[in-house]
Amino acid sequence: MHPRVVEVTERLRLRSRQSRAAYLQQMAEAAARPRGRRDLSCSNFAHGMAGCPAGDKQRLRLPDEVNIGIVTAYNDMLSAHQPYETYPEQIRQALRATGATGQVAGGVPAMCDGITQGEPSMELSLISRDVIAMGTAIALSHNMFDGALCLGICDKIVPGLLMGALRFGHLPVVFVPAGPMPSGLPNEEKARIRQRYAEGLATREDLLDAESRAYHAPGTCTFYGTANTNQMLLEAMGLQLPGASFINPGTPLREALTVAAAERVAALARADQGSMASILDERALVNALVMLLATGGSTNLTLHLVAIGQCAGLQLDWDDMARLSDVVPTLARIYPNGQADVNHFQAAGGTAFLFRQLLDAGLLHPDVATIAGPGLQHYTREPMLQDGRLHYREGPNASLDASILRGCREPFREDGGLKVVEGNLGRGVIKVSAVDEAHWQVEAPCRIFDEQSVFVRAFENNEFQQDVIVVVRFQGPAANGMPELHKLTPYLGILQDRGLRVALVTDGRMSGASGKVPAVIHLSPEADHGGPLARLQDGDRLRLDARRGSLDVQMDATQWAARSAAKHAQPVRRGWGRELFGFARGQVSPAEQGASCFTESLRYSDGGRI
Repeated sequence: MHPRVVEVTERLRLRSRQSRAAYLQQMAEAAARPRGRRDLSCSNFAHGMAGCPAGDKQRLRLPDEVNIGIVTAYNDMLSAHQPYETYPEQIRQALRATGATGQVAGGVPAMCDGITQGEPSMELSLISRDVIAMGTAIALSHNMFDGALCLGICDKIVPGLLMGALRFGHLPVVFVPAGPMPSGLPNEEKARIRQRYAEGLATREDLLDAESRAYHAPGTCTFYGTANTNQMLLEAMGLQLPGASFINPGTPLREALTVAAAERVAALARADQGSMASILDERALVNALVMLLATGGSTNLTLHLVAIGQCAGLQLDWDDMARLSDVVPTLARIYPNGQADVNHFQAAGGTAFLFRQLLDAGLLHPDVATIAGPGLQHYTREPMLQDGRLHYREGPNASLDASILRGCREPFREDGGLKVVEGNLGRGVIKVSAVDEAHWQVEAPCRIFDEQSVFVRAFENNEFQQDVIVVVRFQGPAANGMPELHKLTPYLGILQDRGLRVALVTDGRMSGASGKVPAVIHLSPEADHGGPLARLQDGDRLRLDARRGSLDVQMDATQWAARSAAKHAQPVRRGWGRELFGFARGQVSPAEQGASCFTESLRYSDGGRI
């Protein structure tokens, strides 16, 4: 094992010793109770199976048989989740073939950041993660189940499902993907037309045509944003079948993998093995973090992995990420870090090649539990159909396209794609894997905006004629739910293409597809809590150095300390359902603690968390 990986894992284990022990004790107490309907009263049990067909009712009466709860994020508005419409019946049939039963335990909301970018509803996006966690917990709370299948893919859905399912960590839980849509309009062309539209050189019809050719079929969006990062990390955690992430919907292999997931969770439940608590430990969480760094994954996971860890009693922090990023090489170039999409990545060797490379380099813990069996070596294999049946074969030893995927001996970069930035403006995160190194250092006067729409108007008024660091503040989790600011990307890209040195600094989020413009995000403490961003004024000179991991206002320390913090002029916004979530904004934790509504409720009075 690489000594830095060992060091970070041990630091995480020691930091989490108290809270992890408390979590495992809770799970042990839950496991000691009769589970899966065996302790329900006759009335409760009758209610739980009243809607089942006769054959399932008969099986449910058998005390030695297993019943699997299905938690689904299906809706047919999201292309990624549309394929799930037929999964419950397919899963039930697969379970019946093994002698087991399955029931849809509940549905959770699934909103799409791609639809809500720049809209009022984007302020509900991050909060929806915690709503999904609560919905998952409610679905599994009926004590009818011996195991669970979670059907979800996209941005907040997988983290929410993980957070909720971890509170039932005494059960085996398997995640079931649906796969990416086939490749459409090349990513480079899509980005080019977006910038042309922002400059007024393309019509709305041109833009809609391009976007519709990019996002054109059922399945996950093909760029390497949060949704596909989620899938990569589920495999690294050992909670999804090996190689299952990037098989297209509606194909025989995709259907075989769905059947296999159902069979696997039934087998684990029947053998009383593979509990989620035994799989997702500090080593699995570090493995997920290594995979995030090696692939230049979504910045949103710097929030989600912290919040997920808390629900398992694991106190991951940004310093863990920074220390690992120094030694984990960047091995993948998938848009926005390159021009390839996840279908090209899969064809170049996919997850099997990545796991082999990182294991051989000692960057992943090999001796972990997974749903596929003991050891992460299961994930160096790739699925295939042979005579119509699912089989696994060893994945490739060499990349099939070195412009997309490389080994540890010839990486794209010697370090990871994410960095922690800190200075007298607080601490934040920057994704550098998609940013040319020529733009890693920016020193310029700042322009302050409290709303992204005001920045867009300033751009349209042609107000940016010199180097600038754009500050968009009061966008943190407590202020307005921490919306993504991806709508700004084309405008900032245009300024950079015009030869200006430009950067973004914000206490909000950027999309998992954040690209070529340096952006320090998740800045904490946030402006709404009196963080340093609230003291900035137009024209203050800022210096960003992504290489050194620093961000500072260039001002005498005494003068800076004497500055008073500005207050957000906007009242609490209502409409679009935002008023229903005021309680969540009032108790949400800072970005560095996962921007979670549960952080305090998972904390003991003695300081430990669970």
